[in-house]
Amino acid sequence: MSSQRLERLPAILLKPVPLFILRPIAQQVTTRIAQKHPHLFARLGKHTKTKYLIKPTNIPLVALLIPDENKPTMQIFKATQIPKYDAVIEGKFLFLLSMLDGVHDGDALFFNRALSIGGDTEAVVCLRNALDDVEGSVASDIADVFGVVGRSVLSFLRQKEA
Repeated sequence: MSSQRLERLPAILLKPVPLFILRPIAQQVTTRIAQKHPHLFARLGKHTKTKYLIKPTNIPLVALLIPDENKPTMQIFKATQIPKYDAVIEGKFLFLLSMLDGVHDGDALFFNRALSIGGDTEAVVCLRNALDDVEGSVASDIADVFGVVGRSVLSFLRQKEA
């Protein structure tokens, strides 16, 4: 599969899925990550109420993460309906995934302009540091929520990243 086709794959797969289906899935994933890594959001300190916009540039959706250590939330929106946010992390889906997977360093992606950040940059750095301190891979933890299918998709994407 060509790299251009691979970049479009997430958008193709997600386009027909309505938001009312994606939103509870995103929330379940966020809740599971918080349960598995309770220190992750607690480590954000004053930034646990920060509204982080995760903006994949090649998917027509965005995610709004509020990492409240007591009740973290993730909401999904159409990319044309950007909610209010405090900090934004923007880049192609595979770069965002590779950062969660621990394959690529967030700083390197930023300095290579594969990712861009905006708003409260201190909050973004704090989130990146918290993710770096996680044992294992957050991407693997997300894939585990979806069982065999999730792990297979992640394995496929990892092969394409290499």
